[in-house]
This record gives sequence, C-alpha cells and structure tokens, in this order.
Amino acid sequence: MSKKSQIAKIICLTLLCFGSSLTAADYSQKVGSNSQGSMPALEAAAQESKKADVSIDMDKLSRAFGNFIGRNLQTSPGMKFNIENLIEGIKEGAAGKPSPLSEKEYEAMMAAAQEKAFKEMADKNLKAANEFISKNSKESNVKEIVPEKLQYLILKEGNGPEVTAHASPKILYSGKYQNGTVFGSSEETGGPITIPLDQTIPGFSKGLVGMKEGEKRRLFVHPDLGYGTMGQLPPNELLIFDIEVVKADTADEKDKKENSDKDQSSESSDEEDFFFEEDDVEETAPTAK
Repeated sequence: MSKKSQIAKIICLTLLCFGSSLTAADYSQKVGSNSQGSMPALEAAAQESKKADVSIDMDKLSRAFGNFIGRNLQTSPGMKFNIENLIEGIKEGAAGKPSPLSEKEYEAMMAAAQEKAFKEMADKNLKAANEFISKNSKESNVKEIVPEKLQYLILKEGNGPEVTAHASPKILYSGKYQNGTVFGSSEETGGPITIPLDQTIPGFSKGLVGMKEGEKRRLFVHPDLGYGTMGQLPPNELLIFDIEVVKADTADEKDKKENSDKDQSSESSDEEDFFFEEDDVEETAPTAK
C-alpha cells in the first residue's frame, strides 16, 4: 500500500461519524463522496502552496492535522471515543503494528456503536420535542394546527391572497433546531425560494396553508411531521421555521409563461411551415430545358 493510500485510509477511519445521520449506510455514502472528492482538493491546495511558496513545518502540520481530527470527532453526535486510545491507535498504525480488531470486526463493532448512538439520540430528541410542544401549547399566542404535532405563532400579519393546498408559494425562510442552531435558510440561496407544498415535509406544507402574502409565521414542527429518523438532520429533532410569504402561488406565473412559450413556439412553427412549403415548391419545381 502506498504512503498516500495509507494516509487516505487513516483519514477515512478516523472521520467515521461525519454528517447528521449515524446509520452505517449514510456513513458509507459520506465516506465514499469524501474520498472521491478529496484528491482534486488536495491537488488544488498543492498548486496554491507552490504559488505562495509555503514553508513546511512538519511539527506544526502534524499537530494541526491532529487538531483537525479532534475537531471533527466532536461533530460525531453520540459517539464518545476514548481519545487516549485513539491516539495510541494512530501511533500503532503509523508504526505498522497490527490493529486490536480485524477489519471485519472493526466494521461490525463500529456499525453497532453507530446504531446504538443513533437510537439513543433519537430517543433523547423525541422526549425533548414532546416536552417542548407540550409546554409551548400553553403560550397564549401559540395556535395548534395539528394537536401536539404542529403549532404556529404569527410574527407579522399579511393582507394578500392566501396560500392554498398543493400551491407553490414563494417564501423567505430560516430553519433551526430547538437549541437555536440554524440548519438552512433562503438567505443562503440568495433570496426567496419557490417550494411546491406537495414536495416538502407535512409540517411545513400544513403550516403554510392559510398564510397570506406578507404574513410572517413561526412554525413548531414535531418530528412526526418533520423528518423523524430519516434524512440528513439529527434524528427526531423538533424543527422551528420562520417563514414569510412573498407570493401565495407561483403556478399562475408558470402557466402564463408556459402558454406564452407555446404561443411563440406555435407562431414560429407556422412560419417555418410556410417557408418550408415555399422552399419545397422551389426544390420540386421542374426546370426548363
């Protein structure tokens, strides 16, 4: 095995639990995508270092690499590694000493640890979500759409057309976890987004129905109407969305555009047919002898 392959393997094995989901399948997909995209990034970094004439301090670089591994271990929810043993494992691996587990044993044990951590986190988050929804229902301005599953608070009144079921409203939004951590927003995409209600989670679509243009609403979505234990977010997380409706439905605009495109296409087709017929006559007309 080449030195580069050894380093790549160390990175893959130590960065095991990246991402929100802790299932073995998600991990495998994550590692696969990371490993495929790592070489272009390394090559780009190498080109930059040549341009900048970077001096190399292997002591600092080694410690920085260890720091990188340590930081990413902290983003592995539920997995509590023994840091001292992890360091010893790196030393032994670098020295060519055998692992305390075979690759098969390692994979089986890691998968079991991931599933255990995933279940514990899912149970913990579900309990926290139930407690939050129950307490929040007692707030005077909070209204329920689905009892104990979906609540909302009006932050700003609107006075335009209402969002209806199956619509495709244009909205501004931000989504966060119960602890306040933001996991997504329309600001990240550069402005309002159009979202078909039939293609999103039930809590989000049900929460938008009835909102008026200009209205701003805060949704509290229980995991049963959110992502539950599926998707890339932490399992059974309660989700909080701040949503402002810019336009109640963009379907009319889409239909008008499609009809306009069809009309233009039809006119263009008629012209093409006309000229084709004229050319066709010229091509097929007998020549004088």
